[in-house]
Amino acid sequence: MASIEECREALEQLSRNMSRAEGGVRKAAELDRSLSCWITDLDLTFSGRLRGGRIQDITSAPGAPAERAEIRLAMAGDDLVAMVGGRLNFATAWASGRVRLEAGFRDLLRLRSLL
Repeated sequence: MASIEECREALEQLSRNMSRAEGGVRKAAELDRSLSCWITDLDLTFSGRLRGGRIQDITSAPGAPAERAEIRLAMAGDDLVAMVGGRLNFATAWASGRVRLEAGFRDLLRLRSLL
């Protein structure tokens, strides 16, 4: 099981990766939306703001998300670490139910290039 620190580092690495993206991926990452990532096996939620191609102001709190973010992810910590590390494909994890993604329809269309 991934630790809280490993999950936080994975989100920070994802933010760094998005900030270096180009083309369509960069355009998708430039949304200005609230974001939550519930790590189900740790029962911990990371929250932040997707803005300017980065995830900013990352905080953590115990339990499921207290507020409904505009972009919501839920997954096990190991899956987060594996996806950011390139060892797990998002589409495969999403299709198998290992990862849940909820967002508005227009945001989902833009986010598909990130995933």
